[in-house]
Amino acid sequence: MITLLDYGAGNVRSVINAIESLGETVVTVHSAADIDKAERLVFPGVGNYGAMMQILRQKQLIEPLLRYLHDDRPFFGICVALQALFNSSEEAPGESGLGIIPGRVKRFTTELAVPHIGWNGIKVQQPSRIFNDFSGKEKLYFVHSYHVETDSNDAVLTTTDYGYEFVSSIQKGNIIATQFHPEKSGPAGLKILENFLDTTRQTVIPQTCPQTTRLASRIIACLDVRSNDQGDLVVTKGDQYDVREDGNVRNLGLPVQLAREYYTQGADEITFLNITAFRDFPLKDMPMLEVLQKTSKNVFVPLTIGGGIRDFTDRNGKHYSALEVASEYFRSGADKISIGSDAVLIVEEVLKTGKATGMSSIEQIARVYGNQAVVISVDPRRVYVNAPDAVSHTVIETEFPGPNGEKYCWYQCTIKGGREGRDLDAVTLTRVCEQLGAGEILLNCIDKDGTNSGFDLELINAVKEAVTIPVIASSGAGSAEHFLEVFTQTKAEAALAAGIFHRNEVPIGEVKQFLQDKIEIRPV
Repeated sequence: MITLLDYGAGNVRSVINAIESLGETVVTVHSAADIDKAERLVFPGVGNYGAMMQILRQKQLIEPLLRYLHDDRPFFGICVALQALFNSSEEAPGESGLGIIPGRVKRFTTELAVPHIGWNGIKVQQPSRIFNDFSGKEKLYFVHSYHVETDSNDAVLTTTDYGYEFVSSIQKGNIIATQFHPEKSGPAGLKILENFLDTTRQTVIPQTCPQTTRLASRIIACLDVRSNDQGDLVVTKGDQYDVREDGNVRNLGLPVQLAREYYTQGADEITFLNITAFRDFPLKDMPMLEVLQKTSKNVFVPLTIGGGIRDFTDRNGKHYSALEVASEYFRSGADKISIGSDAVLIVEEVLKTGKATGMSSIEQIARVYGNQAVVISVDPRRVYVNAPDAVSHTVIETEFPGPNGEKYCWYQCTIKGGREGRDLDAVTLTRVCEQLGAGEILLNCIDKDGTNSGFDLELINAVKEAVTIPVIASSGAGSAEHFLEVFTQTKAEAALAAGIFHRNEVPIGEVKQFLQDKIEIRPV
């Protein structure tokens, strides 16, 4: 019996699914007594450090948790739960941590993109049973802006490099906690969980560990999901966002089945974009929650969901905040949410008034779940101009002249699936969204969508120069060479594709095999 400390925030479903996939039974904490009687306690910390500590205090769980830890009973903490074991955090200066291990939590100070998102390695510093049958070469999934710093070196289990070396897991007696997410780290992560749960496993240290770890470039499979004319949810794909062929919605497969196939092929993440036009409140209108729930049962890499995440008032007059909508997606198995059209409208208002309200969907969700949980999906198209000062937007000089020989262009943001252009450029949008609290940019390009001609490198470079958060390149992939091109000619941290994977034109395994030994990737 495994006791899971679910304090009501974020995606704990994936942790439960991972443990249950190993043949264990999970019960969740409802009261202090549940912690006191636990045999093995798993604590998946999610989101903002301050929000987590406040909720633990409100639920009166801090004292029983401290009793459990001081008794040195089997404990496994994940992500922010690792950070909670220390004294304090820069993320929430007014909140005290549990103080089990002396030290503090600090924000990354590096020229690399923050948050640190993706698959990185570990350097093992002491023996542990969680490394049984572990080679030391595996990559594990990280998503965080803050890391722990401690003078208690005897508690450091592993370190990882990201601009500099930081503590990526700790072990003190029977207390183990990781900054990485084992439940999102594929077979390697499941093995770590299995080793923790089986207290009879041999204590070992891997024979091979890297001297320096490197973040892998991510390959992401995107599934555009919408209802077809019969009302069924299908994966579709469009050309310049037109998903119909011969009058019918293109049907390229079932969402849950395709997601599972891409996971086994080696996808580093799965993104679902719900492109259905909502007739009512999205959580009632389409069964995307069920898609997430079913997918997270056997897909142990990060899942992102986009579509309809904004404030809603349903037909009965009941209001739902964007935070409430996002919370339902997180509880159903999503790790990150993607905001598209609503982000454009939010930024337009900020630019108009000159200030943020603190109540936008971006700000609300980032405040509770952390910046790393908010992805901004940008849908721009090129607008050519004759001179860099022809418009009051960020203009670039392009190697690909316009229809009338124009040497300059700007990238116009669109909403409503690309059907409506706005007087806002993509560079400004992404810069303001980062200021509001977004942690990642999904950078599409309408001009490139469905062309198989390669990513828009000029757009990607323009946005990367404007922001310090990770950027996912999207739209235009037609070959494995295009992935190498985007990773070597831009600083994009990830590349996403859809149609070439759905039609099996360029399988994910083929892309990774081609990239092997050329750039840092997570092996299949």
